[in-house]
Amino acid sequence: MRSGLDERERRLFAAAEAGTAGYGGVSAVARATGIARSTINRGLKDLIAFDLAQQKVRRAGGGRPSLTQTDPTLLEDLQRLLEPATLGDPMRLLVWVSKSHAKLAAALRGMGHQVSASRIPQLLERLNYRRQVNRKTKEGSHHPDRDAQFEHINKQVMAFQAAGQPVISVDTKKKELVGDYKNSGSDYRPEGCPDKVNVHDFVDKELGKAIPYGVYDISANAGYVSVGIDHDTAEFAVNSIHRWREMMGQERYPATDRLMITADGGGSNGSRVRLWKVKLQELADTTGLTLVVCHYPPGTSKWNKIEHRMFCHITQNWRGRPLTSRLAIVELIAATTTKTGLTVRCELDTNAYSKGIKVSDAEMANLNIKGDAFHPEWNYTISPRSPKTST
Repeated sequence: MRSGLDERERRLFAAAEAGTAGYGGVSAVARATGIARSTINRGLKDLIAFDLAQQKVRRAGGGRPSLTQTDPTLLEDLQRLLEPATLGDPMRLLVWVSKSHAKLAAALRGMGHQVSASRIPQLLERLNYRRQVNRKTKEGSHHPDRDAQFEHINKQVMAFQAAGQPVISVDTKKKELVGDYKNSGSDYRPEGCPDKVNVHDFVDKELGKAIPYGVYDISANAGYVSVGIDHDTAEFAVNSIHRWREMMGQERYPATDRLMITADGGGSNGSRVRLWKVKLQELADTTGLTLVVCHYPPGTSKWNKIEHRMFCHITQNWRGRPLTSRLAIVELIAATTTKTGLTVRCELDTNAYSKGIKVSDAEMANLNIKGDAFHPEWNYTISPRSPKTST
């Protein structure tokens, strides 16, 4: 209908459509027709004060010419200003800038152009620039066998579950400041009575930080969290697994002789951490369990089951609540439940764990470890050693 309507009729037609659509109608009609929002809003006012006697219509092509017509080099100079500050992939259709409208307008005026800050958004749209937020899409190095490793882990998990043997997912949750510190999220409280916390997040020398290490039983939908107060080391990680077995796993799986562990590729339980394997060997020797370990590929830690089946619910449970003491952290973690039946047991680990422990080649050679045929650096089995070998 555009070609059969004059300027005023187009404005009134767009305004009528926007008014009929209700809330959000102006934006929808502007996107569909290309008519400016300001023109549609003016049309809405005209509809309210509609006067049939008012028949004056501006002739086609009338009005002030656009800036790009009177100043042909304006867009070219704006493009040059944007290029040093452009973020993202230049091959994409939409890119975005980090300079404000006022700064861009000032820079253009310094180059001899007559332009105000209010005109910059229209010029940016002509150049296909948009303001956008950061998006989490990068997962680190994309290993060619990443998907194959996921398939391998899934097959192993299904085989263990079919045999009634335990499968656990392990990881360290983010370290938390202990004390009157701001905690992300919000919770219901009487109006005008928020929890008052410290302005600065300096570590309390007496309370320090809490280090929650979690063990999640995939089949039972139950978790165990050991809250450490010293350092996040491989020794701390394996001790947490040992405590899980003593407190929960042995009772739930009394006849099993095998345990599958899924873990991230880095951190205290990383695939390259020698101390992690040494301590797992000690755990196997002590318990008599054969430990089958599978690590997730680099950059895929968010797919670890414990992240989205337990840790996320713990974070949700204590949102907006200052973690004032170690006891408060333990109680809040232990109180975490879900409609799907998740239960969590939590204990405080007051042991000291030394950092920087070196593992020699001789100690590694003494391990009873066997790598799988598929990526042995990610998948391996640690079996108990005979008493003579372990000593």
